Amino acid sequence: IVGGKVANLGEMIHAGLPVPPGFCITATAYAIVAEGSQIESILAELATTAVNDTSRLAKLATTARTRLLAAPIPTSIVEAITEAYRALGDGEYVPVAVRSSATAEDLPFASFAGQQETYLNIVGADELIAAVRRCWASLWTDRAVSYRASNGIDQQRVRLAVAIQHMVHASVAGILFTANPLTGKRRQAVIDASPGLGEAVVSGAVNPDHFVIDTATGEIVERRIGDKRVAIHAIAGGGTQRVEQTTQFNEACLSDEQIRALADLGAKVEAHYGTPQDLEWAIDASNQLWLTQARPITTLFPLPATAPVTDDVLRVYFSVNVFQGVYRPFTPIGISSFHLIASALAIAIGMPPRDLLIGPGVLVEAASRLFIDVTTPLRSSFGRKILIGMAQLGETLSVGLFTQLITDPRLSLVPARRWRVVRTLGALLALTRAPLYLPQALFWPSAAVSRVERTRAQLQEIKPDIEKAGPAGSIERLAALEQFLLAWMPRTFPRMVPVFVYGLLAHNMAGRLLYGLATNDELQSVLRGLPHNPTTEMDLALWKLSCLMQADPNIARYLQETPLEQQAHDYHTSSMPEFLQQQLSEFLSLYGHRGVAEIDLGLPRWSEDPTYILSVVANYLQLQDPNMAPDVQFQRGVQEAEAMVIELTQRATRKGRLRGLLVGFLLRRTRALAGLREMPKFCIVYLLACIREQLWYIGEKLALAERLEKAEDVFFITLSEARAALESIDMRSIVRERRTAYAHELKRRHVPRVLLSDGTEPGTSTVVSETDDGTLKGTPASAGVVTGKARVILDPASAHLEPGEILIAPSTDPGWTPLFLTAGGLVMEMGGSISHGAVVAREYGIPAVVGVIGATERIITGQQITVDGSNGIVFLEK
Repeated sequence: IVGGKVANLGEMIHAGLPVPPGFCITATAYAIVAEGSQIESILAELATTAVNDTSRLAKLATTARTRLLAAPIPTSIVEAITEAYRALGDGEYVPVAVRSSATAEDLPFASFAGQQETYLNIVGADELIAAVRRCWASLWTDRAVSYRASNGIDQQRVRLAVAIQHMVHASVAGILFTANPLTGKRRQAVIDASPGLGEAVVSGAVNPDHFVIDTATGEIVERRIGDKRVAIHAIAGGGTQRVEQTTQFNEACLSDEQIRALADLGAKVEAHYGTPQDLEWAIDASNQLWLTQARPITTLFPLPATAPVTDDVLRVYFSVNVFQGVYRPFTPIGISSFHLIASALAIAIGMPPRDLLIGPGVLVEAASRLFIDVTTPLRSSFGRKILIGMAQLGETLSVGLFTQLITDPRLSLVPARRWRVVRTLGALLALTRAPLYLPQALFWPSAAVSRVERTRAQLQEIKPDIEKAGPAGSIERLAALEQFLLAWMPRTFPRMVPVFVYGLLAHNMAGRLLYGLATNDELQSVLRGLPHNPTTEMDLALWKLSCLMQADPNIARYLQETPLEQQAHDYHTSSMPEFLQQQLSEFLSLYGHRGVAEIDLGLPRWSEDPTYILSVVANYLQLQDPNMAPDVQFQRGVQEAEAMVIELTQRATRKGRLRGLLVGFLLRRTRALAGLREMPKFCIVYLLACIREQLWYIGEKLALAERLEKAEDVFFITLSEARAALESIDMRSIVRERRTAYAHELKRRHVPRVLLSDGTEPGTSTVVSETDDGTLKGTPASAGVVTGKARVILDPASAHLEPGEILIAPSTDPGWTPLFLTAGGLVMEMGGSISHGAVVAREYGIPAVVGVIGATERIITGQQITVDGSNGIVFLEK
């Protein structure tokens, strides 16, 4: 009704904050005038115009503005505005500020700062009406239209209200951020100030004074005096003038007392809204402080709800998303399932949480992403070694961040409770049975592999057991799902881990024995073509399927010429070519539980939507060189790896018979066991897919009961909310809000690897990947050098990768790997030497560099680049 800006002004007035008095012309007035301007056809065209078609957007915006400026304003509206204006000044036409307030404005995900116009020091009824009309027209400036389009705001639904406020004749004015917008630091206010009206600061016309204040102590931690060569002042009788200052101002335009008063006022506003705010303020000649606008700071990465409210305590959060190669946000049901999984593991080591559905406190959420609170291990000498060691293998860039953090006094070492450490380690050893499995892994590796395979086979028992718990969609079956997560996680995950860990440790020990005798590339080549890797098996099965389809010209033509959406529809209706239908069904019966970002329970599996798989098969059909066929390359990798084992064993033997025996033994164990690295996730994802299938029944039941709008909305509520909905609670409004928030989180390009509870990100200003010669540096992940065209892909679901192109991605998980079979190389922004993308790249023998900061922005699709996977360097062709 009144738009975001006016709603916030009204909110502040009711909170007792100092806001200049005024009135609002509601969006209804705009709607009436817009209807008379005949802009409906323009809005309809805007709705079908692509976001990147800026020239067309600008042309349509100009037409809409022109029509609004020419449209008649009904007499009743003019009279209503004039009467309210006269009442505001007790019968006089006082100077006012006229501010636009769009109905899609100051949203949590988009502030719309500066998108519509403000007119200052307006005096007189005719002048006011003209200013209001110009505000209405400013809804359709080029920048406002483009901004709404990029944020997915419906152009046809947006309206504009107008605020009319007493003009503050400011002696000094500016902006105030209640958190530092550059560093993200909370409890640190930032003020820009300049003499005269605040428009000079807001518009960037002046170099203002700049102050940073610690709001907890009141200390002014940064003070930078601007030259303030421009000031904007109100003119008697109406209007403003820009005044060029002829003298240098070396003194601050605010006293320390005023700075602290502003910071205190900002803290009150932030406390009222519960989130950091971007404020516009003014101080008049009587030293009265006024607030003229408040909106959320939308550029800050949110903090976990449990983050400390003081900087005396520092918590360190490590991103689960980054470590797992899932850049996108989790759905609410995905987050909920992770909390339950964390509870299962906590129970298994003797540390049960108070609420199983909330989970242990170390797992927290921010911006629909998951983080682990690693403060406790960082404050332990043993914990630091483990944490930094894991980061070196899985997320290399975080090593430097952790190393930097441990110098902070707030993260100093604390005496460890030895009994507690011993008890936890004992529980972990009992859970994983690591000591028991060590002899088996070393001396009977085939038995260790068979045990893991039996666990995988036991997963087939899950579905029948769940179905015995109660009718589909019932609370009883929901409870059974929760119990299966609690029971199966400790049985599935921990007891598989030691097997592949022993394989990786064997490789590491062999490397130590071969120090000076083998290069890093030679050691890496031993890891090519590892057996027992379900992800590799899946990709090769998909390649085999494509070969079978290529042998049939009619099916090959169908795959290449039929739209993917139609192919997916044909699959679900069993109307594909019969052989394709049969082979695809067999593939999905084995691997249909997988998908992109598959650890999120709320996302579709390939069995639900085979579009991506079909696009990959069509892409495989383009590979014509038989020597480049993935199965041929994989087998070549196996032969090269086994030959390298023999070669390295012989080199070690020349230095001593015992050394040779040990190296050969360790390298053979590496090849026998390390490929099982992907098996735990394969099994967990299968379990999640079974649970997802059951949640569909709950969604269908709730949709029929009109507690959800559609069945798939069940993935936008938590497990506890699903129980409440089954009992009687309507979840439709909650789901709508969450879908909106989720859609905008999908657009977030940056997720911190490490986030601090004060809002900052360690090392962001010092870590640089680009060298002076334009090359990008990262972590070597898979040996070799390749030159080719880059293909930047942010979402594999809609991706197309030509054979031989180099894949540039923020991160990858198993759902990406079908693209690896035809990729010439790989560059990732995240990851380490044993992160998923690195492991699979090595198995396929494609050069890879990971941990390259800003790769998806610095590298352009089609650009010729060279990837040196041995040295961790990416060369960009000018």
